[in-house]
Amino acid sequence: MTQIAVPVVVRDLTADDLAGLGWSGSPVHLASVREQLARVPLGEVEYLAACLPSGVPVGKLQVDYAERAGAGTLCQAAVHPLLQSCGIGTLLVRAAEARIMARGLTRAELGVEHDNPRARALYERLGYLAYGDAPDEWDAQGADGSIVRYRTMCTLMRKSLRAGTADPAR
Repeated sequence: MTQIAVPVVVRDLTADDLAGLGWSGSPVHLASVREQLARVPLGEVEYLAACLPSGVPVGKLQVDYAERAGAGTLCQAAVHPLLQSCGIGTLLVRAAEARIMARGLTRAELGVEHDNPRARALYERLGYLAYGDAPDEWDAQGADGSIVRYRTMCTLMRKSLRAGTADPAR
């Protein structure tokens, strides 16, 4: 087996990237991403893209600074299905944590769906600890193309970003 190393860089996601993000979700999801990008100039969110040398995004992750006081909330994370388990998710989370700390915040939070054990395992490996459960919901595209309300239950997780602390509640 021959292996090659391809560099991946993290940069800000832009509206121009949306056309190449079909792998990350339906048109309804991409409309949500476009709505979130409109919050970037307000300073409420940052949207990161993990890109190949060609500039094509193969991963994305949003940091919402308005959702929880004193924290950056990670959401809308996705990695191209063909490139999962290659370290791109870790790269995105680490970049998001650096952005959160650059704003002077000391906590990162997220919700991971109960039926997504791979994602939860990633977050646990990166030091996130569960502290509760909460329902979540959003618009999704049904099999017939109609818009449906998707409802799920999420495990709430957080991580202290203060150097030398292990307590996620700090």
